[in-house]
Amino acid sequence: MKLWSMAIIVLFLFSGCVSKKQYLNLKNKAIQQSQIIQEQQIQIETLKKKRSKQKSYGNYSSSYPDHPKKHIKLKSVEDDNYSAEYMYPTAAKEKTVKQALVEKKTSINSNTLEKTECITMIGQEKFDKYTKMFGNEAASLKRCKMLKAMKQ
Repeated sequence: MKLWSMAIIVLFLFSGCVSKKQYLNLKNKAIQQSQIIQEQQIQIETLKKKRSKQKSYGNYSSSYPDHPKKHIKLKSVEDDNYSAEYMYPTAAKEKTVKQALVEKKTSINSNTLEKTECITMIGQEKFDKYTKMFGNEAASLKRCKMLKAMKQ
C-alpha cells in the first residue's frame, strides 16, 4: 500500500511538471500569434490609408495620377496659312455635277445598246416573255447579262 501511494504521489508530481511545460509552450505560441496579429493589423491600417486616398467610381476605384516629372511647355500655333480657296472650293462641285450628268447620259446609251444586244442574242419573243415574267425590262436585261456571262 505504501508502494501504491508513493507511485500515485510521484505520478501527480510528474503530471504537474508536464502540464507546466505544456502551459509554457501554449503561452509562447499565444505570444507569437499575438505578434503576428499586430503585424497584420498594421498592414491593414496602411492599406486602409491608401484606399482612403483613392477616389471610387461605383464598383471601380482608381487613384489620382501622379504629377508629370517633366515640365512641358505648349507650343504656340500659327494659322497664317489659311486660304478660303482651300477651305471652300467651288470649282470641284461644278466638276462633280458635270461628271454625274455625263455618266447618266452614257448609262442611258449603254442601256439601249444592251437592249438591242439582248434582243439580238435571245430574240424578241424571249425578251418579251422575260419582261412579262419579271415585270420590267431591267430584269430581262439582267437575265441577258447573266446568260452572256455564262457563255463567256
